[in-house]
Amino acid sequence: MKILIDFFPILLFFGAYKVYDIYVGTAVLMGATVLQMALIYGIDRKLQAMHKITLVLILLFGTLTLVLQDDRFIKWKPTVLYAAMSIALAIAIWAFHKNFLKLLLGSQLELPDAVWHRLNVAWVVYTAFMAAINSYVVLNFSTEAWVSFKLWGYAFPLVFLVGQGIYIAPHIQGDDADKVAEKEGTP
Repeated sequence: MKILIDFFPILLFFGAYKVYDIYVGTAVLMGATVLQMALIYGIDRKLQAMHKITLVLILLFGTLTLVLQDDRFIKWKPTVLYAAMSIALAIAIWAFHKNFLKLLLGSQLELPDAVWHRLNVAWVVYTAFMAAINSYVVLNFSTEAWVSFKLWGYAFPLVFLVGQGIYIAPHIQGDDADKVAEKEGTP
């Protein structure tokens, strides 16, 4: 069910865009994201920082798109989000010697510091890649192509997350493996 909650805003956006246009799609995306966050809050009783940032950026860039009738704002939102994440993670790890991933997830998952460091670097590279690829599509392709990329581009995070899971699996201790399985709903 959680995966459905994660993907329904983009699916609704895609459908509204195909039936109407980018502006109706943007309004639907904004409403669906507010509903998504309400559902996540109802289930978890909290929103993670990433949820809050995503919500604010979608509402901000969506509002600019609708008010100014300029689709460039909603198309650049992913680039801004991913670039900000990449820069923040890089500065935290290399300038301040703080690992945000470990700070956020360390209470749920016990991993060696070297693994946390590699995961953080992987996230820096991944988010920089996602910012770059979104920028490339925005600058070189039509809005129609960008919307299709947004839908089919979800393969990138899925592949990245599966790869990340495969990488950390050997490092998960017995109790942590049980916690992860319980959290994901597997026995």
